[in-house]
Amino acid sequence: MTIQTLSSAGSSARISVEHGFNCFEFLAKVGERTVSVVDTLDGFAETGERPSGSGIPILFPYPNRITKGRYEWEGTPYELPESLVGYNKDNAIHGFCLDRPWRVTDAGADFVVGEFQLSVDAPDRLALWPADFVLEAKYTLSGATLRCDFKVANPDHRPLPWGLGTHPYFTLPFGEEGTLPNCVVEAPASEEWELVDCLPTGKRLPVSPEKDLREGARFTDLQMDDVLTGLPTDAEVVESRIYDELAGLELVQRADAAFRELVVFTPPNRPSICLEPYTCTTDAINLAGRDVDGGLQVLEPGGEWRGRVEIELRPILV
Repeated sequence: MTIQTLSSAGSSARISVEHGFNCFEFLAKVGERTVSVVDTLDGFAETGERPSGSGIPILFPYPNRITKGRYEWEGTPYELPESLVGYNKDNAIHGFCLDRPWRVTDAGADFVVGEFQLSVDAPDRLALWPADFVLEAKYTLSGATLRCDFKVANPDHRPLPWGLGTHPYFTLPFGEEGTLPNCVVEAPASEEWELVDCLPTGKRLPVSPEKDLREGARFTDLQMDDVLTGLPTDAEVVESRIYDELAGLELVQRADAAFRELVVFTPPNRPSICLEPYTCTTDAINLAGRDVDGGLQVLEPGGEWRGRVEIELRPILV
């Protein structure tokens, strides 16, 4: 079992290299308080059980579902086996990287770099995707801010279709002073993807009132598993927030504007919420086959893409 521990100014983070390079613990020091930011199921660090249900899973080369695990790319049909971890209600889900060991390529006291190459780290899955890929993730801890810089590279001679997402489980409330009804969730999404059984129909709609987080909504009023979109396009970084009013703390998640969708998921029977930045919507590769812009990106041979997501816990700014 390989775990990398980061520390900075009293804060710490632990990343399970063997289980998808998952940051399963983030303890943020804010003033005199140390707050556990991410929610992890008991035993995950030892067993990796339910890899999409703990910490911050990394989802690649597709986040969320592919309908019945089937798609077509450049005239070739592909079928993903039900043996993939996370197969959900007849649909493949969350990619190839979250349940396999990664490789550490560099590390220090406050950072660690992990790499996953399909042909190297999951060669049994190489035939399931149109091209090989290299995904790099660099976690850096700076006080109560945890940042992940991503690099996607195409080492193949064929174009690489891809989408990237993270799936953080944020623990609520942020301290003994807080209560769930006093936690407020905010995100600047003006639209949502119409979903049927968690799969997009291809239509984008104005966000419905019960899912509109632009002015903030109390956690206890939310019951969501939705793909929000219509995020601001005039900013380099898009922010979503969780306020714990009684604890006097706010969590700010910042993502590059390339993360154009935000999945909001309230796991049943858990005091946590997932605010998941995605570069594409659910089933984007099948939507692309219908000429629907779901955000699927295509990287040419030799090409690279870079992006980042960061999480900061801080006192609420008045």
